[in-house]
Order: sequence, then C-alpha cells, then structure tokens
Amino acid sequence: MDAYDKQILDIIQSSFPVDTRPYAVVGEQVGLTEAEVLARVRRLKEEGVIRRMGANFGSRQLGWKSTLCGAEVPLDKLDRFVAEVNQHPGVTHNYLRAHKFNVWFALIAPSSEAIEAVLADITAKTGVEIMNLPASKLFKIKVDFAMGEAAD
Repeated sequence: MDAYDKQILDIIQSSFPVDTRPYAVVGEQVGLTEAEVLARVRRLKEEGVIRRMGANFGSRQLGWKSTLCGAEVPLDKLDRFVAEVNQHPGVTHNYLRAHKFNVWFALIAPSSEAIEAVLADITAKTGVEIMNLPASKLFKIKVDFAMGEAAD
C-alpha cells in the first residue's frame, strides 16, 4: 500500500462521506480523481485489505435489542450450525472458540421476542441449544486502524 491507499483507508473507516458521489469527495481530500479512488478501493477489496463496506447503525438508538449467544456444538454439526447462524441478517459476529461452548455470536433484532424467535429457529433447524446472554450494560469500543503517518 502506498500513502494514497493509507489516506483513503483512514477516511473510509469512520468518515465515509454521505454524498451522492462519496468517492469524488474522498478524491478531493487526498488529491486523486473519483475513478482513481474507486480503482484503489476495488483493488484493496480484491486483496482482502477491505473485508466489508457498509454502514454501522446504533441498534440501541433504533430501539433494537442485542444479545451474545454461546453454543456447545458437536464437531459433526459445526458446519451446519455455523451456516445456519450466518444466514440470519441480525448476526453481527460469529466466532469459533476452544472451549466447551465453542461457538459464540452476537445477534441484534427489533425486539427480545424477535431474538428468541431467531434462536428458536436455529435450534429447531440444527438441534443445538443456544445460551442467550442479553446485554445488561453496553461496552462499545470503537476501533480504527490508523494507516497514515501516525501509524508509521
């Protein structure tokens, strides 16, 4: 990555422009054309540097509920369970751990009842019981990966 790539990544992580031509705005900020920024972003995505691009919404501010879920999944059911969990749009994280409860995922939904329904559906389809641990206190850590001069 060169200095332009690093500047672009710094901007799009947390300050992605809300504009009809966001890549033109980024280009103005770093001294490139819209087409050059788009080409760089596409390349960084193809290389796996950028894994996902999309908005993050404050689910609590929208009135939604969130929960952490753990499951003890037998190895012979692991692939099927993970595939089922991952197909639900409210799943934001899904991790395999070396523990008795070997699969952990976070789930958001419009209500506690909707969360319960999703978990019941996953259990019905996989035969795996899910431990539901709704958040009682929110700890949100914002992580940006500084790519510019401060990171060098």
